[in-house]
Amino acid sequence: MRIANLQGRGAFVFGNDGAERAAEVAAVSGGRFGPDVAQIYAKWDEFKHWATTLTEAGMQAHSFQLDRTLLGAPSPAPRQVFAFGLNYRAHADESGFEPPEHLPPVFTKYISSFSGPDTTVVLPAGGNVDWEVELVVIIGRELHRVEPGAVWDAVAGLTVGQDISERVSQLRPPAPQFGLGKSFPGFSPQGPWLVTPDELANPDDLELGCSIDGEDVQKGRTSDLIFPVPQLISGLSHTVTLYPGDVVFTGTPAGVGVGREPQRFLQPGESLSSWIEGIGTLHQKFVAAK
Repeated sequence: MRIANLQGRGAFVFGNDGAERAAEVAAVSGGRFGPDVAQIYAKWDEFKHWATTLTEAGMQAHSFQLDRTLLGAPSPAPRQVFAFGLNYRAHADESGFEPPEHLPPVFTKYISSFSGPDTTVVLPAGGNVDWEVELVVIIGRELHRVEPGAVWDAVAGLTVGQDISERVSQLRPPAPQFGLGKSFPGFSPQGPWLVTPDELANPDDLELGCSIDGEDVQKGRTSDLIFPVPQLISGLSHTVTLYPGDVVFTGTPAGVGVGREPQRFLQPGESLSSWIEGIGTLHQKFVAAK
């Protein structure tokens, strides 16, 4: 099942290869679920059970051609946003850190930085803006002290995310400002939709990557995560309570600009495409600040 945020309203997505169609959840369910996306996450278990009774033919009566320009982040207003760093060994190496032995370092990205899959991003003046493709997890059930074996059943779905990062403000002394350096407007594009774990042959092993103007700069597999999704969510839940709709960025593979020799950062006019196998692709174009 694929669920999109279509101008704030939850919508089923079906079809492929640029010919996707959508059907609003509220219309298909006769008002039982939605229309707001957050209302769907609040009743995720009930919604998921009901959705198993649907057929594509049943949705066709309410369907229309999907316009990607109207899509927003699949969970646009989570109570909490978490992001993990150094969760791939090669990325920890290129960043100059030892791979974490316990839960990786965690920070937040602010929801004012959220956007949909196809956007234009303004590069902050005087900054060095970097790319970090990531698998993003959206929580479907309230969780506290959950064990790893119970995590996937509590995940609403997965989406593609970019943890776009302005390295000057992020790393400026006397202490790093990870949350602020990664939360300029448009710095958290996500989408194009949520994909439920059952749609994927192995949700623990997905290829992901990104390219700048067609040149591959990152490529990896989520099976290389030091702490896979079940361990990440379990570890997080042993400190905080997670709520339906919460968003978790799981870490980025090697290939970021700050770790290159010489370093490389995004420039006005460049385009960034980010993708995850079985989920979809993001498209960001960068412009200079006026």
